[in-house]
Amino acid sequence: MDAKHEICTMQILLIAATEQEVQPFIAANPGFDVLISGAGVPPTLYHLQKRMQQMAYDLIIQAGIAGTFTNDIKPGQTVLVKQDAFADLGTEQEEEFKTIFDAGLADKNEFPFEDGWLINKNEIFAGSSLVAVKGVTVNKVTDDILQKRQICHQFNPQVESMEGAALHYVCLQEKIPFLQLRAISNTVGERNKTKWKMKEAIESLNIELSKLIKGLTD
Repeated sequence: MDAKHEICTMQILLIAATEQEVQPFIAANPGFDVLISGAGVPPTLYHLQKRMQQMAYDLIIQAGIAGTFTNDIKPGQTVLVKQDAFADLGTEQEEEFKTIFDAGLADKNEFPFEDGWLINKNEIFAGSSLVAVKGVTVNKVTDDILQKRQICHQFNPQVESMEGAALHYVCLQEKIPFLQLRAISNTVGERNKTKWKMKEAIESLNIELSKLIKGLTD
């Protein structure tokens, strides 16, 4: 079997927190294997693990929107998240946040972590035109100045989501190739949703998702 045929027969799962985020792709690709997990870490962990028990996948792609911490990434832009972390998993005392690693509750280099990060080493990063970024995953979307400052100090991330680290954690543990694709809808901490670019982000996300899938299956 040649390499091209192997790629064409790849079993790919698309996972998203909400159907809205990937609806244009679903509409254009009926029958594609899609898992709508629900928002947040717990449902992502549960439903992804359950699906992986039912089917063997060659690649899992998570697609969704995210907030950005930096002006270098603009609302509406789509990026690939190379490394992610559970940014609010830890302890807090007198407005000082410590990760579970800093608090001595876990080893920051115990698999699948590397220096506290969940790092995706998929070779596609080398050839992709999309910017590769550091992400963090939170249980509460950041709208608090203190929380934002703590996250920036601890992780210096570029984007924030509510599910990304869950994908990284499960796929690294199970040794299944994966990609996290995120389109920026807003600046982290922006409370005025009229300034969010949700429509533009979803449009960009689905365009880049289609390109990615086409490049893998053509």
